[in-house]
Amino acid sequence: QVQLVESGGGSVQAGGSLTLSCVSSGYPIGAGCAGWFRQEPGKEREGVASIDRDGTTTYPVTTQGRFTISRDSAKNTVYLHTNSLEPEDTAMYYCAVKGAGDCTLTSDYLWIYWGQGTRVTVSS
Repeated sequence: QVQLVESGGGSVQAGGSLTLSCVSSGYPIGAGCAGWFRQEPGKEREGVASIDRDGTTTYPVTTQGRFTISRDSAKNTVYLHTNSLEPEDTAMYYCAVKGAGDCTLTSDYLWIYWGQGTRVTVSS
């Protein structure tokens, strides 16, 4: 049984920072790809960061330079460090995992296990 549990969400003002955590049970974080996605009602889900088994990270233009993904395989935990947050970053943030390979953020249907999400709200 695989379970991903996110935490660390909250409400911050624009320009602030937040660190999200995702603890995996039943699936090794370092085995393949781990990633973070976000979604607001009425909008498509968007990948914001991923990390592969070798530690290589991937970011879309919307988060690159502001978000950093990392992991601690011993703790089976993946983190998302955010800074310079903007109101546009407001969303539910979900962590996900998939098998080793291309950790693409544009094909979210390939990610096989998902957490329930943690809410991030950024106000002006």
